[in-house]
Amino acid sequence: MEKESKIYLAGHLGLVGSAILKVFKSKGYQNVIGKSISELNLMDTVAVNEFFSAEKPEYVILAAAKVGGILANNTFRGQFIYENLMIQNNVIDCAYRHKVKKLLFLGSTCIYPRDADQPMSEDALLTGPLEYSNEPYAIAKIAGIKLCESYNIQYGTNFISVMPTNLYGPNDNFDLKNSHVLPALLRKIYLGKCLEEGNWEDIEKDIEKRPLGGLNTTKKEDSKESVILLLKKYGISLHDDNSGKQVVRVEIWGTGKPMREFLWSEEMAEACVFLMENIDFKDLISQSCEIKNTHINIGTGKEVSIERLAFCIKESIGFKGVIVFNHSKPDGTMRKLTNPTKLHSLGWHHKIELVEGIQKLYDWYLKSE
Repeated sequence: MEKESKIYLAGHLGLVGSAILKVFKSKGYQNVIGKSISELNLMDTVAVNEFFSAEKPEYVILAAAKVGGILANNTFRGQFIYENLMIQNNVIDCAYRHKVKKLLFLGSTCIYPRDADQPMSEDALLTGPLEYSNEPYAIAKIAGIKLCESYNIQYGTNFISVMPTNLYGPNDNFDLKNSHVLPALLRKIYLGKCLEEGNWEDIEKDIEKRPLGGLNTTKKEDSKESVILLLKKYGISLHDDNSGKQVVRVEIWGTGKPMREFLWSEEMAEACVFLMENIDFKDLISQSCEIKNTHINIGTGKEVSIERLAFCIKESIGFKGVIVFNHSKPDGTMRKLTNPTKLHSLGWHHKIELVEGIQKLYDWYLKSE
């Protein structure tokens, strides 16, 4: 890619896309374009084709997707498979038809079987049943990988697929009903800290910025009691301890035993730009007679339990209350650790470890508008 090459970044406003955009700008790329959903609905086949015809991008990063945590994946199953399939099919097919030089498709490590050997290498794809709670999303992403591979084989395109591990960072989704585990825990524990300090001003600012259950605490009719009831609905509550003092309790879904891997989103973005600059599809083909599993894991190869993650966030934020785990709620997959050996062999390694990343995210959260 040249610094003046026209690059279309689909999903430039989200966690992944905004991080990639930041890396492109830091490296001097001058012609990166993006469109919000109000400007371009990627599920609209005609609109996507018209966009490619008008803009003629040379390179494409497909970071747009319908995403969410366990609850969202399990609740909106139809939307997760339909919307992701439509977005992928439209963008990837238009990239082929309009002769895009290279495309990078972003998926997720949830593509791997529920009981895959750990750590999960790229060869684990399609070797067993998927985790039920996110099966529709995973199937859509697997279809995206196979669409890229199949177009490369039949049409000679240069489409690469990458599967990032769990990401966190600036512009994450902190909605307590639909977000991923790390941002949800950070926000819940932060609100718990504000509640134990009686910091109603910051609670009101937080809910005004990111509404909970439709409540806007800037309204006079929204009393402290109504706010306390709302926080309790999301697992943040006041309780009397043995000495009669009130303590704040933050409830977390599941047992806390599942292990998860986390990567700072801006490092994932650096890996994506590195691959766009240095790696082509032909570099990923093995000597085997079958061309498959050419996608690339992007991860750290390190994992932490949800329980340990919660206590790391608690320590970073300075919350003094109690964390409890609701064993009646689902855990999801017990382990999801990537094997990043292929990525390492191509020349990229992560640098930011989890404790540092949590502090960076908390600092960003406090400063964000």
